[in-house]
Amino acid sequence: MTLYDTFKAQISGIANINDHIDIDDASARIKSSIWFKGPNVWILAFSIVIASVGLNVNSTAVIIGAMLVSPLMGPIIGMGLSLGTNDTVLLRDAARNLLIMVIISLLASCLYFVLTPLNLTNPTELLARTSPTIYDVLIALFGGLAGILENCRKERGTVISGVAIATALMPPLCTAGYGLANLNMHYFLGAMYLFLINSVFIILATYIIVKYLRFPSVQYEDLSLGRKRKLIVTLLMLAFIVPSVISAVSLVRTNNFERKVQSFVSANRVFGRSYIYDYKILDGRTAEISLTGDQLDEAELTSLYSSAAEFGIGRDHIVVNDHSVGVISNDYEKMFKGISRNNEELLAKKDARISELESQIEAEKRSEDEYVQITRELRYRYQDISDVSISRGLNIASENMDVSRRINVIAFTPQPLDQSIVSDIEGWLKVRMNDSTVVVMNIVR
Repeated sequence: MTLYDTFKAQISGIANINDHIDIDDASARIKSSIWFKGPNVWILAFSIVIASVGLNVNSTAVIIGAMLVSPLMGPIIGMGLSLGTNDTVLLRDAARNLLIMVIISLLASCLYFVLTPLNLTNPTELLARTSPTIYDVLIALFGGLAGILENCRKERGTVISGVAIATALMPPLCTAGYGLANLNMHYFLGAMYLFLINSVFIILATYIIVKYLRFPSVQYEDLSLGRKRKLIVTLLMLAFIVPSVISAVSLVRTNNFERKVQSFVSANRVFGRSYIYDYKILDGRTAEISLTGDQLDEAELTSLYSSAAEFGIGRDHIVVNDHSVGVISNDYEKMFKGISRNNEELLAKKDARISELESQIEAEKRSEDEYVQITRELRYRYQDISDVSISRGLNIASENMDVSRRINVIAFTPQPLDQSIVSDIEGWLKVRMNDSTVVVMNIVR
C-alpha cells in the first residue's frame, strides 16, 4: 500500500460518520420536536421576554441566554427533514407550528416593547438584526449542517446549543416585534428578512444532509398521489433554493461593493483641499460620498471619479455631496474661523494651566525631599526626638480673624523637652528652612 493510500484510508476513517449515526432515532426525535404545545409554549414565551430584555438593554449575554432556551429550531429542522423524505404531512405540521411560533413571538415582543419603561438611546443590538450580510447566510448554512448532524448522532453533545446561538433565530423576531411596537417598517422588514434567510438556509442544510445520509422517503400506496406529493415537495424545494441562491449572490455583491467603497474612502480620505467625512451605501450598488473643505472643481471631480474607478466603482455608482466651505457665505466662514480661534485660545489656556500644575507638583516633591533631609538632621542633633511632623498651614487670630501662613513642626519625644531646647530647635529650623514663620511644638508620646 502506497503512502497516498495509507493517508487516504486514515482520513476516510476519521471523517466517516456512518458508524456514528442513527437515522431512525434522529427521524423520530426531529418529528417530536416540531410540536408547539405544553412546555414549548411557555419556554418560547420566556425566551422571547429574555431576548427582548437583552435587546432593550444592549446585553449580548442575555440575548445568548434567550437563544439557548428557544425551541424555534425544532420546526425548521423538521421542514428540512420533510422535504428530504417527501413527507408532506410532516411538512404541513412543521410549517404550521413554525408559523404559530413566529406569530406568538412577534406578539409577545411587540407587547413587551409597548409596555417597557426602558428607552433605547443607542440600539446597537437591534440595528445589528436589520441588515443581513453574507456572513448570516454562511452561519445559517453551516449551523444547519451542524444541527442536523448533531440530531443524527447516537451520542448527542452540546452542538445544538451552539447552533442555536450561532444561527440567532430569536433576536430577529424580537427586533421585528420592536418594529411593530414603534411602527418602524425598516426594523420590521429587515429583521423578518434576516429571520427568513436563517430559516431557509437551515432548512436547505438539513435537506442536504438528509439526502446525503439517505433517510428513507415516505412511500405512498397510491402512486398518483405519491407522484403528486413528490412534485409538490420538488416545487417547494425550488421555491426555497432559487430565492436563497439569488439572495446569497446579492449579499455577496453588496458585501464586495461595501469593501470597495471602504477601501476607496480610506485611500482618499483627504482629497486635495477637501476631506471625505462620511459615506453611505444607498441600495447595495450606490455609494454616497460626503465631502467638506474647498469646493471641488471639474478637474478634481473627474480625478475623484477616476480614483473610484480604480477600486471598481463606476461613475454611475457614486454620488458626491460636496458640502464645501467655499459655497458657504462669508458670515459663516467668519463664524467658523472665530470658533477655531476661540478653541486655540482655550487650548493655550489649558496648556498653561497644566504647566502650572506640573510646576506645583514638582515643588511639592522637592519640599518632601527637603523635609526628609531636615528630619534626619534634626534627629541627629537631638536624639531624644523619635518622630517629626512638618506641615504648612494657616494661623487665624481669634480677635480680628487675621490670617497668616506658617510652618508647623511637631517634635515627638518620650519625655518633655526643656523649653530652651524647643526654642533652640525653632531658631535652627528658621535658618535651615529660610522661613521666619516656623513654629515648633513638643508632644510627648
